[in-house]
Amino acid sequence: MAQMHSIANNRSVTLLLHCDLRVGLAADLTRFVQAHGGRIVYHDHYVDTEINRYYTRLQWELANFTVADNKIDDQLTTLAGGEDSHWSLSFSDRPRRMAAFVTKEPWCLYDILARTHSGEWPVEIPVIVANHPDLKSVADRFGIPFHVMPLTADNKTEIEEAQLALLAEHRIDLVVLAKYMQIVSERFVQAYENRIINIHHAFLPAFPGARPYHSAHARGVKIVGATAHYVTEVLDAGPIIEQDVMRVSHRDTVQDLVRSGRDIEKIVLSRAIWNHLQDKIIVHHGRTVVFH
Repeated sequence: MAQMHSIANNRSVTLLLHCDLRVGLAADLTRFVQAHGGRIVYHDHYVDTEINRYYTRLQWELANFTVADNKIDDQLTTLAGGEDSHWSLSFSDRPRRMAAFVTKEPWCLYDILARTHSGEWPVEIPVIVANHPDLKSVADRFGIPFHVMPLTADNKTEIEEAQLALLAEHRIDLVVLAKYMQIVSERFVQAYENRIINIHHAFLPAFPGARPYHSAHARGVKIVGATAHYVTEVLDAGPIIEQDVMRVSHRDTVQDLVRSGRDIEKIVLSRAIWNHLQDKIIVHHGRTVVFH
């Protein structure tokens, strides 16, 4: 009981907001929280001076906050309302539910499941979706239902309808394409706008195709890297969440490059997922503002 009481007292809410720059808005928001008994634990903002746009992340504890959860939106409408304003609220005691989509490559899936199973991430993974059966043993090891849905050009619409129904059944908030080697449709993207994260090597567009590390090795590349982004209708062109690189040299074999690439893909994807789960990302006009 003491532990449950402690969790309840540590409840917090995170506001992500962006709008046209208005004088005094930051002060108005913090005064609103403090005037109603909230304790601010994080506040940061960014101003894009080229378009006169204001972005902010504000998190406060709710233990002594006097505004009911379902009334905070009304207060924000008064403070920051307008056609140019967009915001979201996320409560710390409402864990996200995430689905992983995979094909045959296991390293990102293993990393995701290890971080979740260990309690590192505040997220539940009730389902794994695959277009091949190869990784079922990984899902079984962690006790997560594994759904094989082979997808071809002829059945793509039917399979995606079944996938969306499965995600709705499990109340999925976030989809992670953990080396899922299929292109999702515009309809799928729209159903989970800015809630589908993809990971790929950073050799694109210079070294496309199935053997990018071989091509990169032949050209003597000096770095390998990875990019995590939200999925849009345009292939591999969505808002970038996280990127990183690692130096390599002429001494590295193709296998060395592949191993380094896998390591950095896991790291970059995990950072992107973490930032999403912690409500650190605002997407606007095809680019991201990521608070740290």
